Amino acid sequence: MSAPLFSIVTPVYEPPLAVFEETFASVLAQEHTDWEWILVDDASPSPQVRDFIREQAATDPRVRLVERSENGHIVKASNDGVEAARGEFLAFVDHDDLLAVNALKAMARHIGFYDDVDYLYSDEDKADEDGSLHSEFRKPRWSPERLRGQMYTSHLSVMRTSLVREVGAFREGYDGSQDHDLALRVSERARRVVHVPQVLYHWRAIAGSAAADIDAKPYATIAGQRAVQDQLDRLGIRGRVEQGREAGRYVIERELDPEVKVSIIIPTLGGSALVFGERRVLVEETVRTALAKTDHDNVEIVVVHDTPTPPEVLERLRETAGDKLVLEEFTRPFNFSEKCNVGALRATGERLVFLNDDVEVISERWLENLVGPLDEPDVGLTGAKLYFSDSSIQHAGHGYWGKHYHHPFRFRTREDSGPFGELIVNREVSGVTAACAAIRREVFLGIGGFTEALPSNFNDVDFCYKVAHQGYRTVWVANCELFHFESQTRDGTVQSWERHFVVRRWGIPDKDPYTPAEVAAPMLDPHRLLEMQLADAGPAKRGARRGKAGKAS
Repeated sequence: MSAPLFSIVTPVYEPPLAVFEETFASVLAQEHTDWEWILVDDASPSPQVRDFIREQAATDPRVRLVERSENGHIVKASNDGVEAARGEFLAFVDHDDLLAVNALKAMARHIGFYDDVDYLYSDEDKADEDGSLHSEFRKPRWSPERLRGQMYTSHLSVMRTSLVREVGAFREGYDGSQDHDLALRVSERARRVVHVPQVLYHWRAIAGSAAADIDAKPYATIAGQRAVQDQLDRLGIRGRVEQGREAGRYVIERELDPEVKVSIIIPTLGGSALVFGERRVLVEETVRTALAKTDHDNVEIVVVHDTPTPPEVLERLRETAGDKLVLEEFTRPFNFSEKCNVGALRATGERLVFLNDDVEVISERWLENLVGPLDEPDVGLTGAKLYFSDSSIQHAGHGYWGKHYHHPFRFRTREDSGPFGELIVNREVSGVTAACAAIRREVFLGIGGFTEALPSNFNDVDFCYKVAHQGYRTVWVANCELFHFESQTRDGTVQSWERHFVVRRWGIPDKDPYTPAEVAAPMLDPHRLLEMQLADAGPAKRGARRGKAGKAS
């Protein structure tokens, strides 16, 4: 008998028989038939489930029962299934969940697309005890940073059998998060990880399950924290993993090598604005909080100031930053991109951080967490979580879709975790705002810096496209938080030619691989909606408002 393409592995321990029968039916109904199913009974106390499996195996040779003589829990039972597998790929299915009828067919199709694929995962939803489906989780393109923050790949996961065995399969001591630990280790060595953007798995939300209540298994989140820390240690990533504010979510506190010099580049005119009921010179507070909220001492502050900047502002910056301050006068007409480029050329650090002069740092160790991911050679750019003065979200990563450039999750509250924890875990994104972004010097020079043909808007969108074009990841950092008093120092009006410039260079944005349409669609910027309404109303009303529709900066 030739080896099948898939070996479905299911550890079994005392599931309700009626539920288990539905799981069985969903596997037997698969449109793709090249599979075997290895069910490992982990010494269930009652015989009904084993008897049922034997009956099915007697009529379908693809069904195989492995019986354990003693209960070893999920890791040992799963490893028995991995050991017995003959298929080229392993598909992991829990004993009370349901496969979509096209699950294996869709996976087989994507395996056919890529000779080097070693790990595939699909979208999923939840199934109540009455069979109703809800909580659809549309997942992003492969996002290794997000996998450290949560086990987002989860179901359906399909992995190359030889690679699973090579990394040692499931590990003892990680019960409850054994799948997260395995996904981390497999993905480190996988030649290619593929997201299959279809709901292929229905996760049963029954009493006592993690699907119904993630707090039902608190030991699982502790094991997950250790699994992520293990990966950092294996890869030599400087940082420690802490529990997030929700179960199953993890926060990485990054560390910076003291020898790494960071240059913080701030373009400014030295303007003032009313903030929190008080008038302040914005750049002064930007510099003060940037230095106060980091433990990293190897920093220089490069302030690129227009000639009209008041001398007393520059003097106060000297008092605040001391010998860390580098002043560079800018004598030409306003061009944000050019000012950033001038600052980068004046800077002497290996890491460059671009800051608007209208931000205020909130979070401790902001610089370490923002710059730390750049130690990974395939991370080219990082960005921060920014809030308006009312603490609603201004920026949580760019999203490029629907023929425009967006700030997904704009105006959500600071306490909002977002769908499936998206706003409280670090993750890959298509782009980040240059109001707070970090990049390695060699990457900045390699992409040619900011495009000076875009002096005001969308320069950061073009910048992010260039970073991605060179094959780098862009990481949004949830635990680097700042206020952004948006465009209080300059006119924020977007011109149509600015968008057209980016479209001509990079094409019309259609679907964002990191922000699925089902998540993004409800989050259209209300300014953008108003602009669309005014456009429909005709030119007479259009002049009544010139908003910042769709601005991604």
